[in-house]
Amino acid sequence: MQNKAIDFKRQVNIKLADTKLQDALSRLQTRFVEGRSAVISEIHHLEDTRTAAAAIRDCVLNDLDSWLQKFEQQAIAHGAIVHWAETATDANRIVTEIAAQHNVLTAVKSKSMVSEECGLNDALEHAGIKVMETDLGEYILQLAHEAPSHIVAPVVHKNKEEISDLFAEKHQMSRKTGIAELCLEAREILRPAFLNADMGISGANFLIAETGSVLIVTNEGNGRLVTTLPRVHVAITGIEKVVPTLEDVTTLLRLLPRSATGQSITNYVSVLTGNKDAKAHDGPEHFHIILLDNGRSSLIGGEMQEMLRCIRCGACMNHCPVYQNIGGHAYGWVYPGPMGSILTPLLSGLKSSPDLPNASTFCGACAAVCPVKIPLPDLLRNLRTRQMALGLKSRQEVLMLKVWGWLTLHPRIYALATKIGVRILAMMGGERHLLHTLPGATGWTDGRDFPAPSGKTFREMYRKKSTK
Repeated sequence: MQNKAIDFKRQVNIKLADTKLQDALSRLQTRFVEGRSAVISEIHHLEDTRTAAAAIRDCVLNDLDSWLQKFEQQAIAHGAIVHWAETATDANRIVTEIAAQHNVLTAVKSKSMVSEECGLNDALEHAGIKVMETDLGEYILQLAHEAPSHIVAPVVHKNKEEISDLFAEKHQMSRKTGIAELCLEAREILRPAFLNADMGISGANFLIAETGSVLIVTNEGNGRLVTTLPRVHVAITGIEKVVPTLEDVTTLLRLLPRSATGQSITNYVSVLTGNKDAKAHDGPEHFHIILLDNGRSSLIGGEMQEMLRCIRCGACMNHCPVYQNIGGHAYGWVYPGPMGSILTPLLSGLKSSPDLPNASTFCGACAAVCPVKIPLPDLLRNLRTRQMALGLKSRQEVLMLKVWGWLTLHPRIYALATKIGVRILAMMGGERHLLHTLPGATGWTDGRDFPAPSGKTFREMYRKKSTK
């Protein structure tokens, strides 16, 4: 998937003006935010569980090469073939070579953000292989030729009426309006694809070093069909997804569905170990696992390593006020929200996504709900520091920061400047005490009114309170 994060600011203005999108995004509150709140309390000693989950992820990341080797050894021992891909191009080449080796003409896919990262569908279609997405949301987007806007609910930006119109156009059937009817129609189209596909492609929520297994969690059951019916199964995932043991996975699975979709557990948890043997009734004859680096190893041992803890639950974006107002497409690449504002610059480069580290209010909601305690605001602040060091900030911003820095080093002048400033802003706020525009910082008020100060500085208010 091409990185279009450089276009972030223009896309933000478009998305804020999109009334259909704003209506669709409002569903995040009830579906995911309130849903998470309702079930997360089921975990007794929640903070201890989050701490344990973070420790499990850190255990692997602090010795990643060893755990990957252990996983590879166990996977091979159970009949799987493990491939190493340094780049997205390498991953695409490996998949197309596997397809050619097994005379694959058709492939079905379970939802995989790593395959989106690689642009795998385009690579396979270029090689003459027909690919069908089978996750309902991803299937809808494939019909619409759109990218996902959320890592868990990829079609959250569309409403039911848009999907009804899309199905009627693409399926050449009578237009249906009920959710159950639309799901049944999709099932009728997808079921033959499952039965006839030569290859199944999935991602992996976790890789279990103890058993050499790939674990996926799904709600629709399509993951089970993709990984068991075709004669070839290819699982493609990032190298950071390794977990030491099955017991460790159970800790992470207590947090993942609750954080992602507000469920105590997902409908399907599939542990896939090796290929089909003579006694098995289903499963692939050939099982390939592709471990993708694509910039991840460069984070190991550095100050951004904690980002690799991410288990892709999407809780940070569900609770982020920025994502809640602009959706996922504005971020320009596979990963939106706070986690995307960090991952995209790290994996694709700061120069190609200069606005993403600044797409945050630093309210801290993302860190508060992250199940593996990633300090997302701290990492975003680190990227901003890097931008300043690399000279990637605008001249206006650099000048303003220099002026601010100079003022803070001269307390008397700072006190006088703030005393004058708050009084001017208070007058500009008028009777409603709202600023419709901020001189030199109109970006803060282009889409909202800014509360005007009272006309007193903090020092003045504090002094008055202290003398009472």
